[in-house]
Amino acid sequence: MLLDGTDPRAIAQAAAALATGELVALPTETVYGLGARADDDAAVAQIFAAKGRPADHPLIVHVLDAEHAARFASVLPPAAARLMQAFWPGPLTVIVPRAPGMAAAAAGGQTSIGLRCPAHPVARALLAEAHRLGVPGVAAPSANRFGRVSPTRARHVVDEFEPGLIVLDGGACEVGIESSIVDCSRGHPVLLRPGVLSRAQIEAAAGERLLSPDAQAPRASGTLAAHYAPHATVRLLGTEQLLAALAAGGAKQAGKTLAVYSRSVPNPQQLPAGTLARRMPDDARAAAHQLFAALRELDAAGATEIWIELPPPDGAWDGVRDRLSRAAAAFLPSEPEQG
Repeated sequence: MLLDGTDPRAIAQAAAALATGELVALPTETVYGLGARADDDAAVAQIFAAKGRPADHPLIVHVLDAEHAARFASVLPPAAARLMQAFWPGPLTVIVPRAPGMAAAAAGGQTSIGLRCPAHPVARALLAEAHRLGVPGVAAPSANRFGRVSPTRARHVVDEFEPGLIVLDGGACEVGIESSIVDCSRGHPVLLRPGVLSRAQIEAAAGERLLSPDAQAPRASGTLAAHYAPHATVRLLGTEQLLAALAAGGAKQAGKTLAVYSRSVPNPQQLPAGTLARRMPDDARAAAHQLFAALRELDAAGATEIWIELPPPDGAWDGVRDRLSRAAAAFLPSEPEQG
C-alpha cells in the first residue's frame, strides 16, 4: 500500500497502524526502514519474520529527539550526548545501556540499544504523530530481505514484500547508505559501522578517539561479514586489475552477464560485448547516494556478475567501502551467505 508521505492523512494512517502493532515502511535520509513500535515485542517480532532476520540481530530504534531517546536508555554516556548534540537529526546511531524492561526484542536481547534520530521530514512527521498516539520510538532496520541490498526508494520496498504493507513514499533517500554506528555503552566510543560521517568528524564531536571493535562489542545492525548483497555475484577489483580483466575479455563463462560499476571504466563501446556498465561517481557522498540503487538496477538488468572498482583509500569512502566489502563477502567460499 504505497502512500504519499507528504500527505498528512497518510502520516496519520501510518501512525495509527504503528500504534496498533502493525508494520510500516518509512523513508529516512539513509535508507527506507521497516518499522514497528519499539516498546511492543510482539510488533517487533513481525519485523524479524518479514525480513527473515535472526531474532538476536538487534534493530535500531528511531526517536524524535534526545528527550525521547532517554526513555530507552538507563544512562546516556557523555560521549553519546556529545554525538547526539552534534549529529542529530542525522545519519548517526549511538549504542547506549538499555533501560530495564524497554525494547528487549528490538535490542536482540542485549543490555544495550542502538538509538537514532532521523532527519528525513516524512520520518520525523511519522515519529511525531506516532508519539502523540503513545508510541515512544520506532524500531526500523532496512526494509529488505535479510542480507540483501538496502532500499533507497519506495518502489524498492514494494518490490521486496507482499502486498498490504503500508509504505510511505518520501522520494529517493539523500544519503543512500545506513548510518554510522558508535558504541558508547562501555566507557569509550567504538566505531562499529562506518557511514557518510568520517571518523575525523565523529572523533571531533565526541572529544575522544574512536576505538576499533573487539570481541566484547555489542552486536549491531549491518556488521555481519556478508551483507548488502544483490543476487548477482559481486567482485571487488583494483583499478589496474579491473582494466586488465576487461581487456582479457571479461567474464567468458557460458550464461554469464557481466556488469561493471567503476570510476575508471573505459568507453562502453570498448567493453566486451554484452557488458552492462554504470559509472561510479568520483565523489564519495554521491557514490553513497546511488550505490544501492545502482546494484539493484544492475541486478534487474540481468547481471550475473558485477565487477566493482575498489573505492579510493580516503576516509571519506569508508562507508561505501564497507558496504561493498560485505556485498562481495556474501559470495566468497570462506564466508557463508547471510540470508
